[in-house]
Amino acid sequence: MVKLPGLALFPSLILQGGRWVAGGWISLSLLGAISPSTATATVPNPVSPEATLAEATAANPTAQGQILIINGTQATVPWMISNGQIGLADYGVTDQLGATLLSSSQPNRQPVQWFTEPGGAVELAAWVHGGYRYLDIVPLAQRHGWQVQPQGNVLQITAPPAQVIAVRRETLSGGERLTLDLSGPVLATLSDSADALTLTLGATANDRVLREAIASPAGAYLGSLTVTPVAGALRFQASASKPPRLFTRANQIVIDIRADTLQPHSIAWAPGVRWQQRYVSVAGQPFPVYWLQLDPAQVNLRPIWTDPTTAIGTAPLTTIAQRWQAAAAINAGFFNRNNQYPLGAVRTNNNWVSGPILSRGVVGWNDQGQVRMERLVLNQTLTTASGQTFPVQAINSGYVQAGIGLYTPTWGPTYRPVLEGETIVTVVDDVVVNQRAASTLGAAGLAIPTNGYLLALRSYATAAQALPPGQQVSLSSNLLPATLAPFPNLIGGGPLLLRDRALVLDAGLEQFSRAFATQAAPRSAIGTTPNGEILLVAVHHSPAGPGPTLNQLAQIMLQLGTTDALNLDGGSSASLYLGGRLVNRSPRTAARVNNAIGLFLQ
Repeated sequence: MVKLPGLALFPSLILQGGRWVAGGWISLSLLGAISPSTATATVPNPVSPEATLAEATAANPTAQGQILIINGTQATVPWMISNGQIGLADYGVTDQLGATLLSSSQPNRQPVQWFTEPGGAVELAAWVHGGYRYLDIVPLAQRHGWQVQPQGNVLQITAPPAQVIAVRRETLSGGERLTLDLSGPVLATLSDSADALTLTLGATANDRVLREAIASPAGAYLGSLTVTPVAGALRFQASASKPPRLFTRANQIVIDIRADTLQPHSIAWAPGVRWQQRYVSVAGQPFPVYWLQLDPAQVNLRPIWTDPTTAIGTAPLTTIAQRWQAAAAINAGFFNRNNQYPLGAVRTNNNWVSGPILSRGVVGWNDQGQVRMERLVLNQTLTTASGQTFPVQAINSGYVQAGIGLYTPTWGPTYRPVLEGETIVTVVDDVVVNQRAASTLGAAGLAIPTNGYLLALRSYATAAQALPPGQQVSLSSNLLPATLAPFPNLIGGGPLLLRDRALVLDAGLEQFSRAFATQAAPRSAIGTTPNGEILLVAVHHSPAGPGPTLNQLAQIMLQLGTTDALNLDGGSSASLYLGGRLVNRSPRTAARVNNAIGLFLQ
């Protein structure tokens, strides 16, 4: 390598296998090229912030879009201009600007901490539209001299640069802290990552500060820093053993890398929706708990699944929620990860998307805000014209065993045999049309008639003989317990955790394995309180170890004040979505799911 005269070169780091390794070289003279004197020259001629904001809102009184450009760096964040306010989706205010949401009591006002000391919060107007909660950034823009310009689908924010005065590292108990001392407030973006720190801020720094930052040795929680100039900004990067958490103080950015970085808060997010998170301890072991507290008189819940046209398939919870235009959602029932078939109850408006299995726990609700949780059995019977009866094992389900499986148009346009030896019976208008052996069907499967259904006969020769073409048949069904019959919406999970504040957990009774019953893992759950509120809950790994067992989850639900509670699918599926993002985990660590409970604002 040749060193040019007058250039001080320092190694940059490249992320490989979750660690930063020596890569190219960064010229501190290049970094110095965006020092205060030069950077100031690139800023447009001074314009009154009040004037530019007034012009932006006057020229575009109801504009909105999805692209945000901050000091030249682009991100996807919903924004809208309405009634003289410039709103960013709340996660854009936190993730792209560096603000911290604080507890609130009114859904139309949101206090944030942004380069203020505790107690000096800035209060922003808030409103919900199209499933997102927008925060008005005009007070911040006016106070700090930002230029804000909408153009088509793009909202551009340009802020005066600050100078990085010092970069300091310190060891904490159980973690590490990186502190950037600044000459003033600066827009800061912390990229989402579970094992790396990537901080981009509209700032400058002199050679000495950057040299000291790069030369600082790696710690046990935070690797060596590399600094890269980007358009009008600096980007700090390093490996991290835990997801970093950013917060600001007066003229400081602070980033903590430690296991217990959950920020407790209680935020009135929308009428009837309160977003809460805090640590809850069971036998001295703390667990991070995230939940939505819902007033059923002001919100609607609906079962949602991957694709409205078929019960089959998986997708990230964020994708499913946005496809159904839900403001919030929590993952719900179990499914087969290989063929992506549902494994449990999903009923909407009295229509079975997928039937219950194995007498497992379900939650049912109606439009009047009534909720009930029970272990559910669906007894279905097929009766021929001659009076022969046959039990139907399951409806629209990936759970198969010897017997009859029923598949309706809600399953999708076609059925592909699950087992090779199946015999498929087509019924149209309550008359058997034909029988087909699975071996005679091509890869496309068999069409499900829109005015009928298919019966998949598995090791059931008696039924096959009784269902020749031309045979008239009828179906009947009975829900047990009957108390669940009036509820048009049902979602399965299991096991049932609480009933009337009593522990009723019995995983074996619902045919879950012993390993499942004793496993410690992230969990999702739904519960109800004595005053009729509904809680959608996600619990994650303890700072001191793994996530909760089922018994620990039941204890957590008791501490949250629920009288009845049901476990939902957990592990990597445990996801809680709110207003455009997952609030409980990085989407990089969340698995695809088949179905969920969606929340819709009235």
